[in-house]
Amino acid sequence: MNVDTVKLTDLASCGGCAAKYSAARLEQLLAGFVPAEAEELLVGLAPADDAAVYRLDEERALIFTLDFFPPVVDDPGDYGAIAATNALNDVFAMGGRPLLALSIAAFPEELPMEMLAAIFAAADQQVRAAGGLLAGGHTIRDAEPKYGLAVVGTVHPQAIWPKNGARPGDTLFLTKPLGTGLIMSGYKAGSAGTQQLERAIGWMRTLNDAAADVLRGLQPSAVTDVTGFGLFGHAHEVAERSGVRIRLESERLPAIDGALDVARKGVRTSGDPRNRDFAARHVSVADDVSDALVALGYDPQTAGGLLVSVAGKRAPALEAEFESRKLSIRRVGRVEEGAGVVVE
Repeated sequence: MNVDTVKLTDLASCGGCAAKYSAARLEQLLAGFVPAEAEELLVGLAPADDAAVYRLDEERALIFTLDFFPPVVDDPGDYGAIAATNALNDVFAMGGRPLLALSIAAFPEELPMEMLAAIFAAADQQVRAAGGLLAGGHTIRDAEPKYGLAVVGTVHPQAIWPKNGARPGDTLFLTKPLGTGLIMSGYKAGSAGTQQLERAIGWMRTLNDAAADVLRGLQPSAVTDVTGFGLFGHAHEVAERSGVRIRLESERLPAIDGALDVARKGVRTSGDPRNRDFAARHVSVADDVSDALVALGYDPQTAGGLLVSVAGKRAPALEAEFESRKLSIRRVGRVEEGAGVVVE
């Protein structure tokens, strides 16, 4: 393969978090699996969260996560950085800090060595920026490129941010705009330009570390990062595990510039129908919500922002702190008594 002509996305059937296994099928698969139980396993599969957490002692716990996917972009440096960001963000979503990472890689042997080097170098730079070290990994041959990280992080056992902690009266925030999947698909289909693509890449390369730093001082009730199951899918997980109803305001959903235009043209990712299959029966959408906004809510995100549930009385302080640090934040809804997700 020629380094100047090969396009990484041409080698993938689908890219980024849109490649995730169907959440509905995953639920069926795990239903017959007996989760491990141990007093020190603070977070495992009962219920599953963004990462596993194992307590070492009263002051220290380890966070374990693993994430990889086929190319979502053609530039190898962007691909490596985005894949690393996506994996590292699971640690931030649990309230922790990355410590160590290992590469998980599958590449065609014909892929130019310069491209592989660029992927690894960009991932290494992103791990260092997150405060961790890339210390090794494992690589196999595969016709479809795949890259990601296994990450170990640290957190205080009493400072974990679970998905199941949302409470009635909480306010919901989102720390990144939505639409990465729509724009990536739109760009391949000729419905989005390079400007929209560059915006989406910029957001996908953005670590959630600064957002997590702000949240640590505000004691959020529940946190999750919005990735492959889309905003509606991840909101459903928070609602179901917390035993509450989540009410989202569709007109307040932040979108990357160009994402809604792509949605209005009928562009969808391969992950969109899978996300609807998983979450639609739990999501009630008002009749006057546009199809484009519904598509934005089901759009699979790659390295998306944090969905944060925080006590209503702390919401003004959270917004003020994010704005003072010039960080992205948008109030998108609230938590109520009840069940399911309501989109108004």
